[in-house]
Amino acid sequence: MKRLLLLSGKGGTGKTTTAAAFIRFAQAKAAADCDVDAPNLHLIHAQTTAPQVSDFFGGDKAVIDPARCTGCGLCQTHCRFDALIAQNGIYQVNEYACEGCGVCAQVCPQGAVRLTEDIAGRRELYRDDKVFSTATLKMGRGNSGKLVTEVKMAMLKNAPEDAALAIVDGSPGIGCPVISSVSGMDLVLVVAEPSRSGISDLQRLVKTVRTFGAKLAVCVNKWDVSPENTQAIRAYCQQEDITFTGVIPYDKAASSAINAGKSLADVDCPAREALKSVFEATNKLLDV
Repeated sequence: MKRLLLLSGKGGTGKTTTAAAFIRFAQAKAAADCDVDAPNLHLIHAQTTAPQVSDFFGGDKAVIDPARCTGCGLCQTHCRFDALIAQNGIYQVNEYACEGCGVCAQVCPQGAVRLTEDIAGRRELYRDDKVFSTATLKMGRGNSGKLVTEVKMAMLKNAPEDAALAIVDGSPGIGCPVISSVSGMDLVLVVAEPSRSGISDLQRLVKTVRTFGAKLAVCVNKWDVSPENTQAIRAYCQQEDITFTGVIPYDKAASSAINAGKSLADVDCPAREALKSVFEATNKLLDV
């Protein structure tokens, strides 16, 4: 089974819209949304079955037993993260500030503080004749890279035996979720934006992906917003020996389709035809 990952240097380039269209074009039987900080592929890639839901445990968090807390304040005094809050003489933990270091538990003379596993997110796995894996990381939590790995592994372990292509919608940027997404991919397609900042984002992302030895390709969404910058991206790809798979025009039908929860693969418009061409060029690189 070939594995295709779609990335972008920033949010809003059209990465998820492209991924959803590719899934429909390919009739892919394995897909995943690895943008765990803000997953939205499920809004377009609709499911007909209820998901298998499980908790994702991140790092530990401190918990205070109010019945044992005497309000001495030692926990607050020693906390480097200002995560302890006094209310009516009893201390409570700010879950968004707590880093789980355990100092508060060590200094508490009453043994009122303990560390517990923190439910940092929610995993969802949809299974019928195909599989779709996704997850949501809770606000302010870490370990996004670990959760991305679990999302990918759930997709791969549960993919049907006859699945020829797995399509993964990654996170924007170059952070931990992106790094975890890249590993094990046969091809990374970067959806670029034709702007000065978009070119800079593309260059940073290419450098990051190449660190892991992944095969790269690039397409440009909304190319006609700035033909000059689109040409600059083409020139950059040629200079860096990166395959350029095509361009997609700005299309008002795209916004209408997304607002209606539809994939552009199901809408008769110029953007659909361009996406189909980019998809076919990408497929040739994968040799699916």
